[in-house]
Amino acid sequence: MDATDRIQQIIAPSVEAMGYEIVRVQVSGTQRPTLQVMAERKDNAAMTVEDCADISRAVSAILDVEDPISSAYTLEVSSPGIDRPLTRLKDFERFAGFEARIETRFPLDGRKRFRGVLKGVGDGSVLIETDTGPATIPFDAVQRAKLILTDALIAATAAQQ
Repeated sequence: MDATDRIQQIIAPSVEAMGYEIVRVQVSGTQRPTLQVMAERKDNAAMTVEDCADISRAVSAILDVEDPISSAYTLEVSSPGIDRPLTRLKDFERFAGFEARIETRFPLDGRKRFRGVLKGVGDGSVLIETDTGPATIPFDAVQRAKLILTDALIAATAAQQ
């Protein structure tokens, strides 16, 4: 288990008890690393600055006790944003109908990059309609995925708020 997985395991129960879900935990940099915690509200309402501050205070307190990062670091808490990363299988289901970019850990049918309209999930795989036809990508093969900022995504996001 790497450091980010360990950090996520440590903070997830408290963050979830507060009414949020962790979208991604990421550590970057070496001199003074940045720990990025990306979260969203369980009720899918828009995240506020106060939400991020509440999570930041809770996560700071937990990490002060657990101390999973031995050096000084910067904690950054944010919302996923409109062109959010897709990190959980349920994200691909939730955003079916929207355009996404997916990069795989290894080539599938001779390619590692897919762009198209998400069609949901099936049997643990992501379904996407690309310019060259439908593709089925095993979820565990996904290295990186994110929504593409389109007028349809902007309109759908605006309608939620």
